[in-house]
Amino acid sequence: MRTEDSVIDAIPTVAEVDRIAALGDPVIRNLQITQCYHELSAALAERTGPSANWCTFATWASKQAGQTIRKEDLARTLENALDTAPAATQAAGNVAASAQRIGAKRDAGEIQESVWDVLNPAAVIDRASDAVGRGNQKVFQEIGHEFARFFSTCLHDVAFDIGKIARFCDELRPGDPPDGQRYLRQAFTRVYQSFFESDAKTRAELLLLANVEIGLHEQTRLQPEIAEALDAAFVDPKQFTRRLIKAIFPYRGWLARLRLFFMRLLGGPTPFDAAIDVLVVVARQQARLIITEHMMTIGLSRGRRLRLGDDLSAEFPASLKQLTNPDLRALLERVDPTPDSPRETGAVDWADLPERLHFIVDLFRCYHESRDLFERPFTLDQVAALKAGRLPGGRL
Repeated sequence: MRTEDSVIDAIPTVAEVDRIAALGDPVIRNLQITQCYHELSAALAERTGPSANWCTFATWASKQAGQTIRKEDLARTLENALDTAPAATQAAGNVAASAQRIGAKRDAGEIQESVWDVLNPAAVIDRASDAVGRGNQKVFQEIGHEFARFFSTCLHDVAFDIGKIARFCDELRPGDPPDGQRYLRQAFTRVYQSFFESDAKTRAELLLLANVEIGLHEQTRLQPEIAEALDAAFVDPKQFTRRLIKAIFPYRGWLARLRLFFMRLLGGPTPFDAAIDVLVVVARQQARLIITEHMMTIGLSRGRRLRLGDDLSAEFPASLKQLTNPDLRALLERVDPTPDSPRETGAVDWADLPERLHFIVDLFRCYHESRDLFERPFTLDQVAALKAGRLPGGRL
């Protein structure tokens, strides 16, 4: 397959992938990862034909991750939510009233400002950004490396060489993820087999199976970083209480702590403690909603956006409506509760691995023949800037 948008000057090498993965700036690293995925995707499509490969989807997923990594308006969005959400404002008001009852001299508005300052929405977004950036790097460092290595050894073979693909796979660890690379071994073998398969449907099923196997490996490996990003708003109520007392009792914090100590000694948790517990829960819920909304949207080519919490509306292409590959059917029966339909694909909780996989495997299947996914994720001017290590202008 060759289109104006998919042509690349050179196939990314192992050294180039490793160089990008080692970059220290998470923003520039993400931009270069996204572009490199696009180049890897185009290189494989030159050999397999117009079938979206794992790198094709990784291009757009990495581009979406870049918005969280760059923290685009996330902190401001969270601050606005905490300022305006009825549950959050009520919880903050209860904390202010309880603080005044134990001796706070500031008015309720000043105390609420201190509450938001101590909660520090910007720090919450920083933690989410850091987790997403590490996940983006972690996957590319492993899977991007293996694609480049596969291309350097197998991409241009004119005949099936069982010894060569076996030697390639021997460098991948046995066993299941997160530590083992069994699914990668199987996936690259499927891709290699597809090079020499003349039947279009058989080739499409091999490539879909490879995508699902790589996706299963990738998502299992990413589970800690995804959960960490979504839980970035976790606040320990005891630590929060100490910091808040210091903020609203700048000169007599010790007296407030002493008063709370005796109140707890006599009657257990105080109204101030209870108000803070509620506030922490509400703030955590608001932050998770904002971060989840940001993470659970993926932008594809031509401005299309998919909400990962909604069912996919696309249909399976004709070549993949009825599946015959027994390995593919067996794997889908394990990871896809509705293996022959895109219904019920929306993920309620993106931190739930089975829910995430259900959406992703149907995404792979529905968009398998979407040629527009091979379009450039960035303009040529943006590519020149990001490859030079600069933050490009324009919409990213």
